[in-house]
Amino acid sequence: MNKHNQWEITPSPLDGVSSLLFSPYTSMHLAMTSWDKTLKLIDIASILSNDNKDTQNIILFNYEHKAPVLDCCFSNEIHIYTGGLDRRVRMFDLFASNITVLGTHDDAIKSTLFNRDINLLITGSWDKTIRQWDSRSNDKSVNVYSLPQKVFSMDSVDYKLVVAMANRIVYIYDLRNMTEPLQQRESSLKFMTRVVKCMPDGQGYVTSSIEGRVSVEFFDPSPESQIKKYAFKCHRQVHNGIDNVYPVNALAFHPKYGTFVSGGGDGIVALWDGVVKKRLRQYPKYPASISSLTFSNDGKYMAIGTSDDYRDVDKETNANNKLFVRELLEEECKGKAI
Repeated sequence: MNKHNQWEITPSPLDGVSSLLFSPYTSMHLAMTSWDKTLKLIDIASILSNDNKDTQNIILFNYEHKAPVLDCCFSNEIHIYTGGLDRRVRMFDLFASNITVLGTHDDAIKSTLFNRDINLLITGSWDKTIRQWDSRSNDKSVNVYSLPQKVFSMDSVDYKLVVAMANRIVYIYDLRNMTEPLQQRESSLKFMTRVVKCMPDGQGYVTSSIEGRVSVEFFDPSPESQIKKYAFKCHRQVHNGIDNVYPVNALAFHPKYGTFVSGGGDGIVALWDGVVKKRLRQYPKYPASISSLTFSNDGKYMAIGTSDDYRDVDKETNANNKLFVRELLEEECKGKAI
């Protein structure tokens, strides 16, 4: 499919898309993990070089795990890490085609990220721990930190790490000293947290919930900063006079403009300006629930993962698990305040 500079990547995943992430080093490489147990590395350049007619032969790397994969991250151009239901932390060397198991958690690994300021991999698990890993050392697991609840989502910016957990608990850490969290917060949203993403400028973060809401939060604990935080409703539709509320499953910040997109169970992707508190645009509806969103490092591309959420049992299972890549116009994501 090529409609308004958007392509559907085929073959489609055999199960739901669990995570998407462009390489921080090139906009031409996109990693995708799925409930079909696979990690795939997709070559965006191949889409552009073949006049957008064929997306069948663009998979640079494909590895099938023993269980569904929930997240992935890059440490550099050639190394990708994954975590999922088999509890193992894997490192993939794309150049040498080597796979190394760094270690394990005691339950599923929900979130992985690599912080380049401390040069360590960080994983968050349903076993109520976060762990740091150094693939260069003999003892790969550097530190283990206990948490009060399961990890649902994590993100970092500069030296700050935000961990969103069950029971609406949010911890904020300084990665240089993680003995105790800098701040322990309760989510501003009344229902279960789905995802957390840090602002590129390091001022704060946004979170979303299963109840069609997004909150905009700030790190500075002073009253002057905290008074600026707010939350808003989104991803809601009225059908036959009934207000249908959908979970907000995905968030992603544009790396250049600092605006952000949200993706909901309604199949809608919306672009927001958090500074002026306005929705900038809403993209045409996708075939199923949005499960993951990511921007390329240069902000020129947005990847969208869709997944059946099984609300409608009459639908063909897995028919709408798809990956789309959208080429963005130069100022498509520019905010009103810029």
